[in-house]
Amino acid sequence: MELPPDLLLFIAIGFAAQLVDGALGMAYGVTASSLLLGFGVPPAISSATVHAAECFTTGASAASHHAFGNIDRKLFKRLLLPGVVGAGVGAYLLASLSGDALRPWIAGYLVLMGAIIVYKAFRDFPPAEVASHVVPLGFFGALIDAIGGGGWGPIVSSNLLARGNGLRLTVGTVNAVEFFVTLTASLVFLVTLGLGHWDIILGLAIGGVAAAPLGALLVRHVHPRPLLVLVGLLVMGLSARTLLKHFGAF
Repeated sequence: MELPPDLLLFIAIGFAAQLVDGALGMAYGVTASSLLLGFGVPPAISSATVHAAECFTTGASAASHHAFGNIDRKLFKRLLLPGVVGAGVGAYLLASLSGDALRPWIAGYLVLMGAIIVYKAFRDFPPAEVASHVVPLGFFGALIDAIGGGGWGPIVSSNLLARGNGLRLTVGTVNAVEFFVTLTASLVFLVTLGLGHWDIILGLAIGGVAAAPLGALLVRHVHPRPLLVLVGLLVMGLSARTLLKHFGAF
């Protein structure tokens, strides 16, 4: 049987995106969505395929972080319900909007996410623990994640880290909740859009599942600053390219 075209490319994208996501708690959806938009995939299809693939990758990542003891159960419970509700609302809104009209807005949002990631790289995280505003943070992060095809990690993880939570437990917990966020968004997309583009989903899922254990292990050893800068610049560049193409700059 002939393999779908570009399958190996999607596997490589899924592997790299999940490796970064597992180590930093962010950027799988942002990176993958930026690439898909750059290839001309409509925003709703881009978000739907990324979230479908993430059902596999985030499940593997959550299991890996649980095995390595990287999950804060109290924080997990506080993020879970608002994250699920926000994902459902965001996916429904995106499925109801025009893809062509939404494309530059999503690309602009991803440029902003890239800039935030770079900014967070140069923030010093004080030794403290987040005790408030976790529920609205979870809802807003999941809402924007479903609409933009990514953003749960950059919004939730970066805010928790900036407010003082430790890297290992923050990354592990946010990754674990992300499984339920992506599952909810995928179910809403399935009901509203149907689900196609299995070559993209399959490639992203295979690469992501393969990288999940390595990402969970790297979070114990990686220095986040240079990786955050690299990922932020990559997302900004890819999304700026999509904006320029949309407005006919090249």
